[in-house]
Amino acid sequence: MPYQRILDDLLQSVGGHAALLLDGEGEVAIQAGTRDERHRLIGAYQGIGLATARKTLAKYGGGGPIRYMLCRYAAGVVILRPLKDGYYLILSMPIDGRVAEGVHRSEVTQEKLNREL
Repeated sequence: MPYQRILDDLLQSVGGHAALLLDGEGEVAIQAGTRDERHRLIGAYQGIGLATARKTLAKYGGGGPIRYMLCRYAAGVVILRPLKDGYYLILSMPIDGRVAEGVHRSEVTQEKLNREL
């Protein structure tokens, strides 16, 4: 399975800090880019946010599935993309990075990963 290559390609295309493929429990399956424990913690935290958002949508009736979540912090930007089978993709970018391109390229990566899962 070419998961590592897919994540490496995503990072190279947008200049991000890290890209992580996580399972439904928030455990990192594959990681590309900067090896930093903070990225793993941020990924798990973002998974909790995704689960909460999904529960809220289910309870109050949302407009469809979540396509992505984008969070801006003082030190950077995190883009989360839900994948099939409970997996999700996290892309960590610098605050002054090419965020719009990160959103677009992460969508392409989301499609690739879903085909491989």
